Amino acid sequence: FLLINHPLDCPICDQGGECDLQDQAMGYGRDDSRYLENKRAVEEKYMGPLIKTVMTRCIQCTRCVRFITEVAGVPEIGLISRGEDVEITTYLDKAVTSELSANVIDLCPVGALTSKPYAFNARPWELKKTESVDVMDALGSAIRVDSRGPAVLRVLPRLNEEINEEWISDKTRYAVDGLSRQRLDRTFVRKGGRLQPASWGEAFDLIAEKVKATRGELIGVIAGDLQDAESMKAAKDLFTALGSANIDCRQDGMALGGGQRESWLMNSTIAGVEEADVILLVGTNPRLEAPVFNARLRKRWAAGALRVGVIGEQADLTYKYDYLGEGPATLSGLTRAKNDFVKALKEAKAPAIIVGAGALSREDGQAVLAAAAAVAKSFGMTWNVLHTAASRVGGLDLGFVPGEGGKTARDMVQPGALDVLFLLGADEIDARGSDAFKVYLGTHGDNGAHAADVILPGAAYTEKDGLYVNTEGRVQFGYRAVFPKGEAREDWSVFRALSDRLGATLPYDTLAQLRAKLFDDHPTFGQIDYAPGAAGAAVDFAALGAKGDLAEAPFESPVKAFHLTNPIARASVTMAECAAVVSGAAKIAAE
Repeated sequence: FLLINHPLDCPICDQGGECDLQDQAMGYGRDDSRYLENKRAVEEKYMGPLIKTVMTRCIQCTRCVRFITEVAGVPEIGLISRGEDVEITTYLDKAVTSELSANVIDLCPVGALTSKPYAFNARPWELKKTESVDVMDALGSAIRVDSRGPAVLRVLPRLNEEINEEWISDKTRYAVDGLSRQRLDRTFVRKGGRLQPASWGEAFDLIAEKVKATRGELIGVIAGDLQDAESMKAAKDLFTALGSANIDCRQDGMALGGGQRESWLMNSTIAGVEEADVILLVGTNPRLEAPVFNARLRKRWAAGALRVGVIGEQADLTYKYDYLGEGPATLSGLTRAKNDFVKALKEAKAPAIIVGAGALSREDGQAVLAAAAAVAKSFGMTWNVLHTAASRVGGLDLGFVPGEGGKTARDMVQPGALDVLFLLGADEIDARGSDAFKVYLGTHGDNGAHAADVILPGAAYTEKDGLYVNTEGRVQFGYRAVFPKGEAREDWSVFRALSDRLGATLPYDTLAQLRAKLFDDHPTFGQIDYAPGAAGAAVDFAALGAKGDLAEAPFESPVKAFHLTNPIARASVTMAECAAVVSGAAKIAAE
């Protein structure tokens, strides 16, 4: 019955080789047919820049409808007509706006919904498949990177019930075309105000000349949001040896770091959030900052077992919530407030607070942190921090924060603050105002490279083996799928080679030796795939933050444009198309 109206176009179907219906027909079907009736045809539907439709192949299983409505919580796909005329379509022929929309491609058991950017690029048996982890947000979703030759062609989700279940966000899946665009594949040195191609030796000579002529306290390094733990470890070891305390992994100025490890982790764990009955969101929009995590919150809410309160932006989170207020005044006054949500908090068996970067990266971040800790303590809530940067927890675990007398990232980029500034993939901080000699080690010609005097090409997350720590403190391996572009090298090896020139040789020559030192100095990195929060975390709330004046400004999520949050995504044509669709949809809605 499924094959009655299904077209026999397997040779030209993009789902060929990965088609559930094809597998069923091969396993249980016949090789001949007496079917003589007409086969129906259905016109194509527009579902946005990610989903390609061939609706004649559709067998009306409604998996896509159920996913978009129940899991993503954005009911934009449905069935129209009746009987044999039934069709799947988007309402009003609009693009699907969910950040999880492309998961319907994996769910479709036939070739009716396929990947538009990947269409006709490759067959599955031509691809090399590498299991890795995602760095587009701080969840560390399990992914599979499919590559052919030097190019990454697509990213697919892997099943991991403890983190991403079987879903990934559209940015994780489709930002990969940015890996081959605007890449830095050779070294550059600024001469006469212009960046000129140079050799590694020339670049190292110039850096060594500047560093040797500078005192340690006038040298600094800022690590970016996509860095692996090994590159940050090598950077920390080198700059400490040079006598510098100016190291920071917090481009946004987050108020956490240097204290108890549990203070910057999601102690409920990602899967454990499903056991909470009341959750307070402070300064975070999980739909934009971690869409897969937001789907988990929605799952618990849809089961009727979760009540959510929000202090911050009043956004569409795909589920109902109690809106309590927009800023620090609401937070600090919550314990004295008398409303239904506070009553629910007092009666809750497993309450939790989730604090976002929007609350902790402000000028008054320390005071906000102290206020949030006081609320969590008074209601007996589990302490959770939802980060937005894949490298942040790893950096904080390493102690990649200013030492005694050291400057923070924001201080380092001020005019006159430093003489030499290293930007390790740091593109989310504006360093153009700094008059220091700037060295950028990274992958793309983005903000950091524009400001630099020397550019050293690094390896992207698909081009190196590396350790990443997600927002719940789970250490995971990322594996190399393809080799770095051109003359680019893995970041840790660049620091190892540079340390020779600077007379401060690092004590490891291979990645294995570096990891051994990392595990010795910071034992938590040896606990692979272990989420410490699950063991029950006792957070010292009194030590969190510092007393101070709270500003009146409302909390804002740091993620304004979901599809353009990092250099890889900003270089991606697909992400640019998605961003244009979303901003266009916003205008239509506003009108």
